[in-house]
Amino acid sequence: MKATIVTIGDEILIGQIIDTNSGFIAKALDKIGIGVYEMLSITDDKQHILDTFSKLQNHSDVVIMTGGLGPTKDDITKKTFCDYFRDELVTDETVLAHVTNLIENYFKRPITQINKDQALVPSKCTVLFNPVGTAPGMWMENENTVFISLPGVPFEMKHLVENEVIPRLVEKFKRPYIVHKTIRTYGIGESLLAEKIESWEGNLPEFIKLAYLPHAGQVRLRLTARGTDEAMLHKAISDEVAKLDMIIGEAIIGYDDDESIEVVLGKLFTEKGLTISTAESCTGGKIAATLTSVSGSSNYFKGSVVSYATETKVNVLGISQKTIDDYSVVSKEVAEAMALNIQKIMKTDYAIATTGNAGPNKGDADAEVGTVIVSVATPKGVETEEYNFGQPREKVIDRAVSKALEKIYQQILKN
Repeated sequence: MKATIVTIGDEILIGQIIDTNSGFIAKALDKIGIGVYEMLSITDDKQHILDTFSKLQNHSDVVIMTGGLGPTKDDITKKTFCDYFRDELVTDETVLAHVTNLIENYFKRPITQINKDQALVPSKCTVLFNPVGTAPGMWMENENTVFISLPGVPFEMKHLVENEVIPRLVEKFKRPYIVHKTIRTYGIGESLLAEKIESWEGNLPEFIKLAYLPHAGQVRLRLTARGTDEAMLHKAISDEVAKLDMIIGEAIIGYDDDESIEVVLGKLFTEKGLTISTAESCTGGKIAATLTSVSGSSNYFKGSVVSYATETKVNVLGISQKTIDDYSVVSKEVAEAMALNIQKIMKTDYAIATTGNAGPNKGDADAEVGTVIVSVATPKGVETEEYNFGQPREKVIDRAVSKALEKIYQQILKN
């Protein structure tokens, strides 16, 4: 089976809003064995929408559209549906009662004709009732394709996908099984990783596909198996993961999308009863933000000083002005002093410090743009490394954060 996701709206095409709906729908479809063949974003133009319907008819089993169901004149999806399916709009009394109650009892104002028009739907469609908004979803079947239209508001779309669309698709179609397994690796580049696992990759069963998903110091390896025997697919995936662990076990930090490096670190700190603090310069607090994005991080994360300016390093962190004058603000000596001082101030087991030139200008130091020094203070001492992450600025910061988290992970395992 294959599906196409279509987002309708000029606001997406001009970059005014980011399309998050397609990703959510794709994940929901994938979980029930329906693969997404393509994603399209199209303009609020009647002929463009009609041409898209014609193109997808009988080429996709399922077409899911979001957007264009609002009450204003530029929301033309319902009328275009009627034109394509040679249908007419009729009032759905259940939707009208819901909209009336919402407007009069929740918003406390009289209902207008434009609100009442939200209850207009094509007479041939199956109405997907939307209890969290005013625009209902629509389900239309034509020859070999199911067309589904959903509101573009994300929380309304999500409710309808979870409570209306997915259950109906499961009931209607006999679907293959799709099994995914994501292996998270850290501290090894994509090309080197590919070399290490080349033989293993070349011997994967034909029904298992491998994808590399690199990002700032980490690479996710996604295994995807498709077939009709779910138990066999799970076993095959598990067998291949076990083989992979024998080859690159030291680089694997976790599995699946919920086991990011910060989640893994959170588990380690919690299990071992350890604490951590950060002193950040060039990373601007992003390490602290990453660590505290994990639920329960208050149990182990004690605080941070974002010492972006040189005087903050001196006045708040207590770095000696002589050390800065002798070695420069971007130096191993300053990074180590930052890590050790924040460790002492916050009374934590571990501490991370970063100082560097993220660019585009050099700032208070003469070190090359892209230079970052990461220092980790542990119960047994301090370790420091210097890197040059090049440019642009955003890449330097992301890679510095990634490297800092990798180093703290390594230190915890070592100690």
